[in-house]
Amino acid sequence: MAMNLTQKLFAAHLAEPAELVPGQEIKVTVDQTLTHDINAVMAYLAFEALDLDRVRTKLSVSYIDHNLLQIDNKTPDDHIYLQSIAQKYGLVLSKAGNGICHALQCSRFGKPGTLLLGGDSHTPSCGALGMLAIGVGGMDIAVALAGFPYVMKMPKVVKVNLKGRLRPGTAAKDIILEMLRRTTVKGGVGKVYEYVGEGVETLSIPERLTIANMGAEMGATTSVFPADGQVRAFLKAQGREQDYTEWLPDAGCGYDEEIQLDLDALEPLVACPHMPDNVMKVADVPKIPVQQVFIGSCTNGSYSDFKKVALVLKEHKINPDVSLVLGISSRQIYLRLLQDGVIADLVDSGARITEFACGPCCGIGIAPSSKGISVRTSNRNFKGR
Repeated sequence: MAMNLTQKLFAAHLAEPAELVPGQEIKVTVDQTLTHDINAVMAYLAFEALDLDRVRTKLSVSYIDHNLLQIDNKTPDDHIYLQSIAQKYGLVLSKAGNGICHALQCSRFGKPGTLLLGGDSHTPSCGALGMLAIGVGGMDIAVALAGFPYVMKMPKVVKVNLKGRLRPGTAAKDIILEMLRRTTVKGGVGKVYEYVGEGVETLSIPERLTIANMGAEMGATTSVFPADGQVRAFLKAQGREQDYTEWLPDAGCGYDEEIQLDLDALEPLVACPHMPDNVMKVADVPKIPVQQVFIGSCTNGSYSDFKKVALVLKEHKINPDVSLVLGISSRQIYLRLLQDGVIADLVDSGARITEFACGPCCGIGIAPSSKGISVRTSNRNFKGR
């Protein structure tokens, strides 16, 4: 029987025989886990209580990428604890300064055909590589570290058929904003969005990551792209071509729902306060003064995101009434931008660069001014976020 990509991925990870019927409970074997430093301590304390000598996953990564301000002793104490846990139990530790967990997991550890559980809602970013990547709670991580399967209900699979290609001036962010406009922030609950069609072939891995990342804003279980030639080229560039395997939906497979999206017809979009699904065309937004701009985050922190900004700003200065802050997602990307002279152009224009970490998105620094307008490429605009 022909299977879509999501079904094939779940079928490859069933810990016990089960029918892949939406709503039916299934148990799946976990290949990888990730945590970040804000909630990792509780997860690893729970794992320690199980009295095991090593983690029993193929790969588990502990990222220190959120709470890096270290305004008192509590945060560095937590980071030392996380380092000791990694050494004792066989986790990979990503120390502060390496970058944001989702960007790093995708570039350094993501592998087509695998199943990743992450202690963060934007873990589905790695769906860009043709893998199942699901955000869960800390206790779920502890159980997975102990080698037990993850218990969940089989989600519905929604086919998102991308036609055409993005026009100049539009971006992958516009694709996911259009999806949010159509589905709302609750429309994806209990669903996996599987992206297919000719338009997918035109999207780079960073662009796919942007879309998969913000599937979380629809409430989706995860989002999945095929592991195709784009994935192979990305892994080759990362020095990991040996990790590539092709994962595609079968010809003639079925889906529970279907969405058609014509990329040629997309216009630049923006999510207005205070929800990610309050989407408008940029052309329809009233012209109002802006006090702050933040470009970056795990959603839009790729090389191309900042290269575009630098091309616009080259030999220009930022308006004195505007604060431009850049959140580059990883040390690797920063070094390449530095080598190519992009950082010099950005800093010369008056831009500020934050630490390579999850900061402004989760409320750690770069708050907007009182009654000020802040334009951001990050994933959430909830009130008070």
